[in-house]
This record gives sequence, structure tokens and C-alpha cells, in this order.
Amino acid sequence: MEMTGVDYQKKTAARAGSRPPTNYPRATLRWARFALIAVVWISAATFGLYIVAFYAGAVSEGAPERWNEALPHLYEPNSLLATIGIAVHFIAGAVLLALGPIQLFGALRVRWPAMHRWIGRLYGCTALLAGLGGLAFITIKGTIGGAVMNVGFSLYGALMVGASVATVHHGRQRCFEQHRAWAVRLFALAIGSWLYRMDYGFWRLVAHNAGHTHSFDGPFDIAMAFLFYIPNVIVAEAFIRGRQRRVHPVFQMIAALCLVGVAASLAFSTYIFTKLHWGSPILYWLFGRA
Repeated sequence: MEMTGVDYQKKTAARAGSRPPTNYPRATLRWARFALIAVVWISAATFGLYIVAFYAGAVSEGAPERWNEALPHLYEPNSLLATIGIAVHFIAGAVLLALGPIQLFGALRVRWPAMHRWIGRLYGCTALLAGLGGLAFITIKGTIGGAVMNVGFSLYGALMVGASVATVHHGRQRCFEQHRAWAVRLFALAIGSWLYRMDYGFWRLVAHNAGHTHSFDGPFDIAMAFLFYIPNVIVAEAFIRGRQRRVHPVFQMIAALCLVGVAASLAFSTYIFTKLHWGSPILYWLFGRA
């Protein structure tokens, strides 16, 4: 039976009507979130590789005292336990930066749940070691910045330990809503070391280290003892609660534009930091040349 033009138009309209209209604000927000996660992973993984290249490279060359070039008094020959603690913290931190963003991809959870579980277990245990290693270093030696930095960094380590335990616990109990919420909190904390370096680099470029001292007890240093992770936790809480309620399309588009802006800024910053600071140690460690 031959279909007339009118019949074809009706059938096409029926097909179009059977499909839900595309939610462009939500789709834009989803792609913006994907772009930000990808940029964060590339940047954090590059910084994690730099950590391994710089600190492990110094040890392999028999020159662990080079650790003090990054932060004074990190390595002291007479404080072996503190050195072991901070070494565990650095190695675990590098693993966290590499694995964390992978766990945020929903496709991995759906297509390869076993891989997601095993990476999650490794991630949780590594976060626990990172927190305990940092706390051990602070307990034995204290930080270069004194009492305020001790409090700020100890709180950070305690939150890392608590979030890692809660994430693994809820996952094993199959309480997936609570598990995902704590996983987001743990990731927000885990990227703190990366953001700490990024913030100091930005401040050096923008404000020429105003408020920073060599002993890390200046006004900027005191603020940074808390600001490298507390804003992350606040953003994580907003993200968790935002997923639990409907958001107006206008706010979805605003959020998408903000995420794209942050992703672009991080991409540019990563390029600058890699070119000026991270790239040479990585290339030297991998290929024996800068």
C-alpha cells in the first residue's frame, strides 16, 4: 500500500512524539562534568607522576636530601620513622591522584563492576595509608609551619582516614547511595595535595608570594593550612545534595558554563606547571634527560 505525503508526515510526527525531547541543559551539564573530570585526571595524574619522579628519583639516586628542595625539613637522616611516614604519604598520594578520577566515570561502574570494586578497594586502602602516613609524620616531627599547620594538616589527615573507612564500609554493606556520597567526599579530599601545589603556584604568579614565608607561618600559609581542602569538602557536599533534587534548566546551564570555565583554567594551568616545573623531573626520571 502506497503511503501518501500526509500519511508520512503523520507517521514521522508520531515517531518524534514517541521520543522524549532532548534535555539540552542537562546534556550540556553532563558533558561539562565529563570535561572537568578528564582535565582533573590528566592534571592530577601528571602531578602524581611528578611526585614519583621527584621523590622516588631522589631516593634511587641516593640523594633523599633533595626532598627538602620542595619543602624544608622533609628529610632528616636522624628521623627514620618520620621519613617512612611521609614517604608512604607521597607514594599513596600519587596512586590516589591517578586512580581517583577513573572511579567517577559511571560507565566503568556499569560495564566493569568488578574492576570498579577492585580499584575502589585499592583506592580506599591507599587513602587510608596516605592519611596515616601524614599523621605519623606530624606526630613524630610536626610540620614546618608550627602549631597552626599541625592542626590544619592533622585535621586533613583525620578526614582522609575517616572518609576512606566510610567509603569502603558502605560499599561492602551495599549501601550504594551512602557509598557514592562518601566516595565523592574522599575524592575531594584526595586532590587536596595537588590543589595545594597549584594554589601556591598561582599565588606566586599573581601575588609574588605575598604573605608567604620560608618557614610557612605567614598569613597566606596559615590560611592555606585549611583552604586546600575545606572548600573541596563544601563543593563536594553541594554536589551530593544537587544530585538528590531537580535543578532548574537555567541553573544547569550556569553550572555547565562554570564547569567549562574551571576545566579550561585547569587545562591552561596544567600546561604552564608542566612546562615550568613538573615536566623536567618527569622526563629526567623516565628518559634520563630533561
